[in-house]
Amino acid sequence: MQTNNQSKVPDIRKTAVFNAPIQKVWEAVATSEGIAAWFMPNDFEPKVGHEFTLQTPFGPSPCKVLELDPPHRLSFSWDTSGWRVSFELKELNGKTEFTLIHSGWGETHEIIPKAGETHSVIRNRMDNGWEALVNEKLRKVVEG
Repeated sequence: MQTNNQSKVPDIRKTAVFNAPIQKVWEAVATSEGIAAWFMPNDFEPKVGHEFTLQTPFGPSPCKVLELDPPHRLSFSWDTSGWRVSFELKELNGKTEFTLIHSGWGETHEIIPKAGETHSVIRNRMDNGWEALVNEKLRKVVEG
């Protein structure tokens, strides 16, 4: 296992506190309908090992549920470049702290074949995308 991660692109982390109960946030991030409402169309099912597809603007992306601990944690692999997306939820007196972690990035200058751009370029673009998805779209779904 590599111990020097200096040239790896860092994980994306987005944390937000929603004025919504944990169960409502969980349903928005761990059901097919919920995910479609703020992220992308999909055929997700909350079962470890379930393979599903996210319908991205760049075409279908294969995914697989890796971890499921309702209503606190969901992780899935995304596409074919080693990405892992995790949703962590914590109850805070009737509100919910939600953290998204997008990990599994490669070397800074390594090209992601599907995108034709480097991990660092795609990570920066996705960092901005996740910001809007979590703090605007998901917030609207769970607080609306």
